[in-house]
Amino acid sequence: MKTRNLLYIVLLPLIIASCKPEVNDFTPSNGSADFTSFVSIGNSLTAGYAAGALYKSGQEVSFVSIIAQQMTYAGGNGQFKIPFMPTEDGVGIDAITENGLILRTKLVLGYSKDCLGNVSLGPVPAVPNPDQATLYTELTTSVAAEGPFNNIAVPGIKVGHLFAPGLGMLNPFYGRFAENPATDRLIDEVAKVNPTFFSFWVGNNDVLDYAASGGIAPITPVEGGVGTGFKASYAAALQTVLQVVSQGIVANIPDVTSIPFFTTVPYNAIVLDDQAVVDVLNQAYTPYNQLMEVNKLPYRITWQLGPNPMVIWDKDMPLPDPFEQYKFRQAKEGELVLLTVPQDSLKCARWGTEKPVPDMYVLTETEIENIKTATKQFNKIIKENANANDLAFLDANALLNKVSTQGIMQNGVLFTGAFVTGNFYSEDGIHMSPQANALVANFFIQAINKKYNANIPEVNITDFSPLILP
Repeated sequence: MKTRNLLYIVLLPLIIASCKPEVNDFTPSNGSADFTSFVSIGNSLTAGYAAGALYKSGQEVSFVSIIAQQMTYAGGNGQFKIPFMPTEDGVGIDAITENGLILRTKLVLGYSKDCLGNVSLGPVPAVPNPDQATLYTELTTSVAAEGPFNNIAVPGIKVGHLFAPGLGMLNPFYGRFAENPATDRLIDEVAKVNPTFFSFWVGNNDVLDYAASGGIAPITPVEGGVGTGFKASYAAALQTVLQVVSQGIVANIPDVTSIPFFTTVPYNAIVLDDQAVVDVLNQAYTPYNQLMEVNKLPYRITWQLGPNPMVIWDKDMPLPDPFEQYKFRQAKEGELVLLTVPQDSLKCARWGTEKPVPDMYVLTETEIENIKTATKQFNKIIKENANANDLAFLDANALLNKVSTQGIMQNGVLFTGAFVTGNFYSEDGIHMSPQANALVANFFIQAINKKYNANIPEVNITDFSPLILP
């Protein structure tokens, strides 16, 4: 059976620029805020994680690093310590298995050959088949003696993790800079730099983990005690920060279903150009269709020339117990296929046609609705806490939605939700590019300036690097 390529990446010419901040043409001031010492609490987005890993230059151009640099024009002390990774190739967690972590280096744009022998340009590991022991050492070697740190963002954390004693033993990205990984709580790192201003952008993973697992990992429940429920955990975390520093900015959670990790591979990616293959597939699914018809169930699997919806597993299909083994169907328009779906399995192993695509690579309409509901609930909680504590607020959900639906132009650079070519997202389809970090930093700065009547200068987007061609 022949199928056409499922993922096309057309790269526009990209210009590599230096990362030198620029002071805009107005008089900087701190307004009513005190920017002397800045601390940032968050997850991978705040840490500078990008292209599937945490690495030094990504940390250097995180949006909070950019903000900290710009704050020096409005009273900042110029100290923004970061727990840097030791290499530029970086370390990311590819998988968690019974035998431990499988680690990887960052992704870069490069050439690879698929199972059909076709060569294409796309994300590839900076170091193919890296030595796992070396990466593990790089990830777990302590840098605590270099602290305390201003950027205490930790990839992978959820809101409840901020209070977990011994989090450093479970999350090596925190363990590497915690003074006592077996006992320390991440929330207690805030006070160590005597901050006068903070940023607080957490909660993304409370939804993203569910989405990135294809709806298998749980979404954090709204209700429950501190460490369990989102509402109590978020309020308690923010109050703990406010006991140390009273001025800051919080941001809400983007709708993750709009990012390239979920929107790049189309639901109807099975392209058939041979009528004989169409006939064979239709014949093969005749018993399935007859079973559904006899039992008055709405599911049918049919094939035609051209694009066809993938056949997917759907654990939520409302089938009677005797038909558990038939919980598969063709994907519907609007359902999402994850970027991690193995392309060679779709092209050469009959996934999506004779074999249903596993549930972990698909978001069904039910799962998408669960994501949107949770995002709406969490964002309501975040906004209420921002208002109640008189803090600056950034509607990151609206910002990223605009990137995906309309695009944003700044300093002559157009940002869209397209994978790689849209400039906003890095090679992993989730985290931000250097230029996108600059854009997001400017939006944070705008919100801070508005709330505190300050004049922190914005940066010029073109002073930061786009994605780099091989």
